[in-house]
Amino acid sequence: MKMTLMGQNGAGKSTLFKLITGALQPESGKIVTAPKLTIALSHQVVTPDERELTVRAFFEKRFTEKVYDIDPRIESILEVVNLHAPLDRIVKSFSGGQQARLLLASALIQDPDLLLLDEPTNNLDTAGIEHLTEFLKEYKKTCIVISHDAEFLNSFTQGVLYLDVHTRKLEQYTGNYYDLLKEISARIERENRKNAQLAKKIQDNKDKANFFAQKGGKMRVVAKKMRTEIEEMEDEKVDVRKEDKTIRPFVIPVQDIGGEILSITSVSTMDPKKHTPKVKKVAIVLKKRMHLQLKGPNGIGKTTLLESLANGTAEGATIAPGVRVGYYRQDFSTLNFEHTVREALMSIMDKPNEEKMRATAASFLLTSEHIDKKIGGLSEGQKGLVAFARLVLMQPGLLILDEPTNHINFRHIPVIAKALDSYEGAMVLVSHVPEFVEQIRIDDVLDLEK
Repeated sequence: MKMTLMGQNGAGKSTLFKLITGALQPESGKIVTAPKLTIALSHQVVTPDERELTVRAFFEKRFTEKVYDIDPRIESILEVVNLHAPLDRIVKSFSGGQQARLLLASALIQDPDLLLLDEPTNNLDTAGIEHLTEFLKEYKKTCIVISHDAEFLNSFTQGVLYLDVHTRKLEQYTGNYYDLLKEISARIERENRKNAQLAKKIQDNKDKANFFAQKGGKMRVVAKKMRTEIEEMEDEKVDVRKEDKTIRPFVIPVQDIGGEILSITSVSTMDPKKHTPKVKKVAIVLKKRMHLQLKGPNGIGKTTLLESLANGTAEGATIAPGVRVGYYRQDFSTLNFEHTVREALMSIMDKPNEEKMRATAASFLLTSEHIDKKIGGLSEGQKGLVAFARLVLMQPGLLILDEPTNHINFRHIPVIAKALDSYEGAMVLVSHVPEFVEQIRIDDVLDLEK
């Protein structure tokens, strides 16, 4: 059985997985699992303490007892996720996409009765997603997947568990995500129709009750009875399901700067299998209103190049003096996880302004209940929204975006795409989501594999 767990960013999907595994204990209610049920969870990101481990130690941590044939088992499971790596290589040296494959393999190697996958397609290239899709189609045991990639989910899912962010209730639907949308829409229509009929009847009765009350005498008794009936009808109204909110349309203001913003004459790439570097000559010049897409398979060096560009350490690349660089990292490490949302947003502003900060935060669904929360306590999707809010407040001259759709609710993605498409500064974009890239104006493409 393959099920999808869906819901708005921050609804509690990852928390629910932790409750199922026992990593968290419920404050009320119970989590009931079958006796001797084995469960494995593939996390969204590699934890900081695991980044320094070797591949072998990373997999050994998945077992409570020593596994004597661990090396052949690791090599076998790495074949399943199509990753080639020496077992003494350090985890942090892998690209984001390769780390995503390691996380997936670390769950699969346990051969669990229940496999929990949290955003498994994040950072995966097209080949990686296709490989994972085929694996899940053939998987013989129970699997629950959290993902915002509707096309990926619909290729294998048999049912949807929908976690409503407003009611905190878990609803079960048969079929794929599109079936879910149809069923929810039909339900909303029924509930709205019932409420409209009740509202009309209530108003008619109120008018009559007021009329009878003015007549006095026995008519007041009738009016009182009718008002009781009105209260009963008010109670019959159903709470119409609130659809997940979408972030408001936004603009990333551009820094007032002219001329060449970014020049790249050479790039260093990596052979994903041999892990050997190679320098390639290129000729890229970005000015205002120029958007560059950076392409290549997992492990070739896209994230490394973006990071070095953002830090000003890339050999063969020059950013014009005074250019503000807005850098969106796929792992959100540009954010201080100990800062509150307020601190994260106020610190990026030239002139801190509480009112402007709150208005910007609210447009990204970061309300008063989030403002004083630490970044580390937010869901991955909410961290992404904080990162976008910072870009708006920063007003960069150069945008560097590394997989900006990761963890983001699919409802928000068209809004984000429109904002990037209309961005007036220079932009370098990495994304493995073709449907997203198609919505953005791209002026030049640099394919590191060619």
